[in-house]
This record gives sequence, C-alpha cells and structure tokens, in this order.
Amino acid sequence: MAVNEEVRSFVRDSLARGSSRAELKDVLGRAGWASSDVHSALTSFADVQFPIPVPRPQPNLSAREAFLYLLIFTTLYVSAFSLGRLIFQFINQAFPDPVDGAAAATYIREAIRWSVSYLVVAFPVFLVMSHRVGREVAADPSKRSSKVRRWLTYLTLFVAATVLIGDVASLVYSLLGGDLSARFLLKTLTVGTIAGTAFWYYLSDLKAGERKADS
Repeated sequence: MAVNEEVRSFVRDSLARGSSRAELKDVLGRAGWASSDVHSALTSFADVQFPIPVPRPQPNLSAREAFLYLLIFTTLYVSAFSLGRLIFQFINQAFPDPVDGAAAATYIREAIRWSVSYLVVAFPVFLVMSHRVGREVAADPSKRSSKVRRWLTYLTLFVAATVLIGDVASLVYSLLGGDLSARFLLKTLTVGTIAGTAFWYYLSDLKAGERKADS
C-alpha cells in the first residue's frame, strides 16, 4: 500500500522526538486519518532502538517480479479451472443427462484429455514458481509487500468471492425451484470447494503478511 507522505513525515518527526507508536496511532486516529494510512506510515520505520527513526526497505517494482507473480497466478487460474472442468466431466459420466446424445460421450472424453493436459503442464509450474518465490520472501521478508503480489492477491480474492457468491446463489435458486439433482449439487460443491480453498489460502497469506509487518 502506498504511504501518505504527509503522515509519513509526521511519524518520522514524532518518532525522532521520542513519541511512542501507540501515541501516534491514537493521535492520528483522533485527527481523522484512516487506519490504513497510519499503519503504512508506522510500518515504514523499523521498531528498533536508535537515536533517529530507521526506515524499512521499501519494495520496488521490477519486470522480473511482475513476470514471476503473473506466471504464478496465471497457472493458478488455469489449474483451478482445469481441475474443476475435470471433476465436472467425471460427474457427467457418473450421472449422465438423459437428453444427452452419443456426441456427449465424445465431448466428455475430449474435455478430460484437455483438462489433464493443462493440469500436467500448469500445476507443476505453479508449485515450482510458488516454492521459489516463497524462499525469496523467507530470505527477504520485505518482498512480501510487493505491489504486484498484493494486487494479484486481492484480484484472486475478488474472483474467488464472486464465484462463491454465484455458486451459493445458484444453489439457492435450484432449491427454491425444487430441481436440485445430485449432478448439480456435486458440481456446486466442486466449484465452492475450489474457490473457497483459494479464498481461504490467500486471505490467510495476507493476514500473515500484516502480522509480520506489525512485528
């Protein structure tokens, strides 16, 4: 998150005069500043003993960083979609629709082949790149504040939340219409599980980053 320079300057000067972080948080809050601005300004200085405030290293946007995170999140989306599509086809095979013709079996086989192909390629890339970036973040925790990482994380949370809302709405719609079949219920659970897992994981990651920034 971008740091408001006015608040940052105030925090720097106040810390240099011996004001505590709790006092600054309280007075800035009473002055009407948003908690996010106050948090960003306070965390831009290290909580260490020194005659003057010590600035924390600020993350810089680089082409390499953008490439890594775009690759990670793109392969995440492809893997999630392919997994969902694969499970859908297994459900279609287990609970065939009576109105489907002979062409449906061919479509299911092709869909399974494509889904497995994308999973075999995209998911290992996601795992390898996530592990690599995870090691870099562990070695340099300041990289957790990457702007690209935060934007794509919030985008993923938005997409996952939107899918979950639509998924639950579809379930309620079918319940109200009295046409809730096992086939539809299993597909709804599949979508909810995949989207819910992604939402929970990245929300936990954001909270973990905030806790480490406060420490």
